[in-house]
Amino acid sequence: MDIEKILAQMTVEEKAALVSGTDFMYTNPIPRLGVPALCMSDGPHGLRKQIGSGDNGISTSEPATAFPTAACTASGWNPENLRKMGAAIAEECRYYGVHTLLGPGVNIKRDPLCGRNFEYFSEDPLLAGVLGAALVEGVQSGGVGVSVKHFALNNSENYRFMGNSVAGENTMRRIYLKPFEYIVKHARPATIMCAYNRISGTYCSENRWLLTEVLRDEWGFDGAVMSDWGAVRDRVSGLMAGMDLEMPGDTAVCRRRILDATADGSLPMEDLDEACRRILNWIDRYYRPADPSPVDWEAHHALAAGIAADCAVLMKNDGTLPLTGSEKLHIAGELFANMRYQGAGSSMINPTAVTTPKDAFEARGIRSVPPADSDVILVFAGLTDEYESEGGDREHMRLPEHQLREIDALCGSGKKVIVVLFGGSPVELPFFDKVSAVLNMYLPGQNGGTAVCELLFGEKNPSGKLAETWPLRYEDVPCSATFGKQITEVYSEGCEVGYRYYNRHDVPVRLPFGFGLSYTTFRTTGWEKDGSTYTCSVTNTGSRSGAEVAQLYTDGELRGFQKVYLAPGETKTVTVTVEPEPEQAYPDDYTVPAEPAAFPVTTESRFTDLKQSFTGRILFNAVLSVADKQARAAEKLPDGPEKDNKRKGAQFLRRVLESNSPRSMSMTAGSAFPYNFAEGFVEMTNGHLIKGIRCFTKKIRVPKLPKEEN
Repeated sequence: MDIEKILAQMTVEEKAALVSGTDFMYTNPIPRLGVPALCMSDGPHGLRKQIGSGDNGISTSEPATAFPTAACTASGWNPENLRKMGAAIAEECRYYGVHTLLGPGVNIKRDPLCGRNFEYFSEDPLLAGVLGAALVEGVQSGGVGVSVKHFALNNSENYRFMGNSVAGENTMRRIYLKPFEYIVKHARPATIMCAYNRISGTYCSENRWLLTEVLRDEWGFDGAVMSDWGAVRDRVSGLMAGMDLEMPGDTAVCRRRILDATADGSLPMEDLDEACRRILNWIDRYYRPADPSPVDWEAHHALAAGIAADCAVLMKNDGTLPLTGSEKLHIAGELFANMRYQGAGSSMINPTAVTTPKDAFEARGIRSVPPADSDVILVFAGLTDEYESEGGDREHMRLPEHQLREIDALCGSGKKVIVVLFGGSPVELPFFDKVSAVLNMYLPGQNGGTAVCELLFGEKNPSGKLAETWPLRYEDVPCSATFGKQITEVYSEGCEVGYRYYNRHDVPVRLPFGFGLSYTTFRTTGWEKDGSTYTCSVTNTGSRSGAEVAQLYTDGELRGFQKVYLAPGETKTVTVTVEPEPEQAYPDDYTVPAEPAAFPVTTESRFTDLKQSFTGRILFNAVLSVADKQARAAEKLPDGPEKDNKRKGAQFLRRVLESNSPRSMSMTAGSAFPYNFAEGFVEMTNGHLIKGIRCFTKKIRVPKLPKEEN
């Protein structure tokens, strides 16, 4: 593709279309000039390719492999897992004609209640960066691009569409920007996705300091920047800041503003051209027809189990594990048959197959016996989709109450109790001292049941290490008093995130960052330093093959790591090269703005704020009825995966609608809810009925899209 020749031939109308998405997951083609449409699809731990055009719900997508989520794969501390997983996802992308995967998500786990933590790797920026870069390398090695997200300081869900993250520059650079910097410099991702929120008052989608000065000028990023879906506020300011592609697009108001601004000179043509140039480069690099070659779905199913087994964390063991196979087992817990293997939200995958612990046990002929007859009790517990989902933050850090009551009752039997946990985030473990073992699977993907069996019966040796601290109680978390409670989110703890805080202030925790047990034992020598290179040796001193993670910390921070796999008696040397820290010092001061008034509402208000007036409540309920209708339809379906997926989809839609703003809703819905409708909602909520009606009736006129001209 001769990009400069194409750019020179494009009309301003074609340029305005190219920097806008279409049909929810595509770039706009320019048929006259032979520019094809690029297809995107949700990730990051598998493919959610929509069936048909547009967004038809997260439960209506092509079958694909649901791999373990980032919360799980991070605990493997093994970049090779992510490379293999990424290569497999790329193969599925090629099969379905997808050119760019929307992931990985590398935001820092600032607080354990963030509803989307299951999609993120770690509280530590180095670990998140290394693992994120490995996934990028794996996907892009297969000729499929990625979009690293969500850039930046997008660390909570309750106010993600309009929240204002206030932090000092030193905190931002050392913690929250660092994973993105690592990935840009080491893996050259095709695109970066900018987040919904503001940073110190400026929306990410129009933040020139973030998107141009830091990302491009300092880090050398040469790809395209796209918005998160509905994250655009001022399209012209966004282009001038370095935000190239508006997604999902089909917003007449944004194209109109581009055309008007180029006509009056307020948008320099070179800024629009540069955005088009980046998008054309991206299309040229990653567009290809769908690959009809068959995918080995069974191999991918097996790969998902292998990764899950390598990443599971043995949190406690008094010697009861591994099981010998001769024990009489009583099996309890709702997640035995209904294993939670992925998160809820835009990353929810339609799996090619699901192997639950129940399936795996039945395949081995293992049956449950009554508890008054068992030697060991297995309890399968954890967070369900009702407790943890994209679109909203968790209300507390506890397991469901009925699960806690069940575990307490079984512990009272006097039998050995093993708890197998599922979920995307830490939970309080009040029963920890009462049980014999705790095996944490996180969200292990569609073949998690196979991995559970292999680990419980000693066919695989647990080797995962926690990529996040597990506090004793939520009140011990440094930002627990303020997290997710208002639009302005002040990062007052600075760089003291996760283990940095607990270690510095000697706060007791349930389990520390980097912790994980094994069925064997290891001896690790002290690190020896030679310039920027550190070495140590690790020996398997036990009787089983296993893996250990050598972790290097300097000045209280993780600076390097390597996972080694060892046979009994085997020794390996670990070498870690530490990258130099930047010499420049950055200030860490910030100004806390006043919290905006809840009423009168604006296009940037949280959608739930509409309920403050009689008319607003009518409008709010009318919009939320869409989710309620989907929920009712789901309940009418027979029990099974389709019903579960439809129910999750309706629940996610409700959460997203509640947390949206009128502006972001219009930027997501396109022609179904144009911007003048958003303005009308605001006017009517504020009691200006005539103004509201006028807003609803006005037209935003734009030329046909290039694809419509043909």
